[in-house]
Amino acid sequence: MEAKYIQNEHKIFRESVRKFLEKEAVPYYDQWEKDGIIPREFWLKVGNQGFLCPNVDEKYGGLNADFTYSVIFTEESERVGTSLIGIGLHNDIVVPYIIEYGSEEQKQRWLPGCVSGEKVSAIAMTEPGAGSDLANIKTKAIKDGDSYILNGEKTFITNGIHSDLIVVACKTDSNAVPAYKGISLLVVERDTPGFFRGKKLDKVGLHGQDTAELIFQDARVPAANLLGEEGKGFYYMMNKLQQERLIIAISAQVSAEEMLRMTIDYVKNRKAFGNSISQFQNSQFKIAEMATEIKLGRSFVDDLIIKHMNGDDVVTQVSMAKWWITEMAKRTASECMQLYGGYGFMEEYPIARRYRDIPVAAIYAGTNQIMKNIIAKNLLGS
Repeated sequence: MEAKYIQNEHKIFRESVRKFLEKEAVPYYDQWEKDGIIPREFWLKVGNQGFLCPNVDEKYGGLNADFTYSVIFTEESERVGTSLIGIGLHNDIVVPYIIEYGSEEQKQRWLPGCVSGEKVSAIAMTEPGAGSDLANIKTKAIKDGDSYILNGEKTFITNGIHSDLIVVACKTDSNAVPAYKGISLLVVERDTPGFFRGKKLDKVGLHGQDTAELIFQDARVPAANLLGEEGKGFYYMMNKLQQERLIIAISAQVSAEEMLRMTIDYVKNRKAFGNSISQFQNSQFKIAEMATEIKLGRSFVDDLIIKHMNGDDVVTQVSMAKWWITEMAKRTASECMQLYGGYGFMEEYPIARRYRDIPVAAIYAGTNQIMKNIIAKNLLGS
């Protein structure tokens, strides 16, 4: 049953995305996982179909579509595999910074390529010594004529290898009090002198998603690449985290739904002691428990999608959804793998990949402990 916000045009879009992914992603996904990266050619195919950045205005090549189109692409790509999350980051996390805070010149320069797939985007917040504590990042940018000289390191950067445009959080005023008022956003382009990519990181899960270290050594970034106003970077990031965390909650929700679906199919067909596993009371209770939690998660996230599209401030509720749904998905992965028995530990069964891929959802875009801090602060006013 489709959610209330899904209209006929959305259903048509979903069917198009699903058919495309079944043809262009599903047959190759295992190889992408082995290669440790999704090829650039796939990005161009996604762009050619009009599935990249659907919310971009038509004058820059987009569809000027509502957020539902992004939700649908996120859901359908997650059903294929979580390693496709880099496209969701490009569509719904990075490019919106350019849409909202970019100048007209910047939009004309960057957005068409983002829509076509010729330019892959990334956002660089996390540093080796600063994860959720964004106010204390060390990367610095010093104004030098019509450029900034950028120095520092970033790590755990999704799309780090492929990226052509990187929104970099940096300190442009080291003396600002409080410290977060000195943070700005610079867009670093692929061929910027002094910009280097470190190693592609070897992760427990998300094997097909390229994640890398980025290094800036006296990188000369044009002042024209400043996104928005100097000193406003922290505010911009806080403003965009609601959508980022909602996207993660949606992805985790779909992952849980997929794990339950494949496990129900498995226990119906797998036999032990002369009966299908689905006939054992333990299996029935576990399926009932998971199905109930997953249904609660779907109701919660669908409600938040509507409120987010209406422009409501749902930071507290999105923080709740991000931590609860990602933890629920982790529980689901563990319970499903147990129902598979020894076969669940075999790579040939997709539950093994889901089990590896889901834990990081509780970490990125702010750990679940940070989510609880936000919730408590907003409820208690402390």
